[in-house]
Amino acid sequence: MRPPAATAGRQPQGHFQDLDATELYCPKCGCAVPVNKSLLLVLPDGDRYEYQCKYCGTKVGDKTDCSGQFYRVLRG
Repeated sequence: MRPPAATAGRQPQGHFQDLDATELYCPKCGCAVPVNKSLLLVLPDGDRYEYQCKYCGTKVGDKTDCSGQFYRVLRG
C-alpha cells in the first residue's frame, strides 16, 4: 500500500514528548474530573508527580517525568 500523495517523500512528524493530564476518571466521583498535578518526589530516575481530583482529592494517577527541571538538578 502506498502513502497518500500529500505525504509521499515527507518526513514523519515527531511524536509527543510529554503530555499533562487535565482530566482523569475519578472512581469516587464516578466521572472524568479536572485534576491537580503536584510534585511528589524528586528521584534520580525522574520527578514523580501525582494527579488528584479537584473535587474530592482522591489520587487518580501519577507520572514520572525524566525531562523536568528537578531531574536535571540531580543529574547535574
